[in-house]
Amino acid sequence: MTNLNNSDANPVHHEPHESVYDGLLVNDAHWAFGTDFEDPLAGVDTTVPDGVDPAELATYCVMLADDALIASQRLSQWCSRAPDLEEDIALSNIALDLLGQARLLYARAAAADPSIVPAMPEGSPVPPEDALAFFRGDQEFRNVRLVEVENGDFAETTARLLIFSTFRLAILERLTASPDAVLSAVAAKGVKELTYHRDFAGRWFLTLAQGTDESRRRLLTALEGLWSLKSELFEPHAVEASVGVDPSSVADEVDLILEQVFAMSGVPRPEVLPLAGIQRRKGRDGLHTEALSKLLAELQVVARAHPMGQW
Repeated sequence: MTNLNNSDANPVHHEPHESVYDGLLVNDAHWAFGTDFEDPLAGVDTTVPDGVDPAELATYCVMLADDALIASQRLSQWCSRAPDLEEDIALSNIALDLLGQARLLYARAAAADPSIVPAMPEGSPVPPEDALAFFRGDQEFRNVRLVEVENGDFAETTARLLIFSTFRLAILERLTASPDAVLSAVAAKGVKELTYHRDFAGRWFLTLAQGTDESRRRLLTALEGLWSLKSELFEPHAVEASVGVDPSSVADEVDLILEQVFAMSGVPRPEVLPLAGIQRRKGRDGLHTEALSKLLAELQVVARAHPMGQW
């Protein structure tokens, strides 16, 4: 194993700084693994294709990014609280996968239509993807409401991850054929990640369903509580139908996979009415639950307090 503290193998030149934090901004050598990670979009044509409306493409990318960012934030709240160390790491890794998808999609949205990025103070070093994540209000978020509700217990997180990852995987599989080369590349990367996410959730769903009476009771309760938000996933927004994937087209495929998991687990399909919106507005239209406001307050507080800060 490499000794990361071996100064001969990895020389780090320490310069005098006024603050103990100044040195963090000097060069990547201060980080064990550096910060210059491989760009998954290197070499990808970033030109918006002919026939694609840049504003609609940007809005669609924000929708997908918001789903990923909020789901990631909810999963990251399990860090240090999962049932055991292995699941703690697994949930954190899934959260990081989704955070990476969100970052790429926000960056694509900003490149396609810069006007979608919130205005920042002059001289602010905040990149466009961070501005979209940290400097919008809850009514400007376009995520589905399923990803924003509180975590609940581990059974509820498992049930939600199964539904969401099954849905998102079906969407990204189709987006690999998108005429937009960037969106296609992001989708291809995401398919590999979401295949694991769905498998992780499916295995835990089966484990909890066939575990103890208590684990099964909690799983059934969680599934019934979340089921009212499932139908919203498949309700097409005009932008989705225009530049992305019509989500109603994946409903049968998602239902089939969920039914297979339910049958294997001996779990009945819930019979719950969909959660209504207001005047036909739901998550894609900026209508959210109170849970999203609380989540964003925690997520955004530091960035909003220091819009000129560097990290």
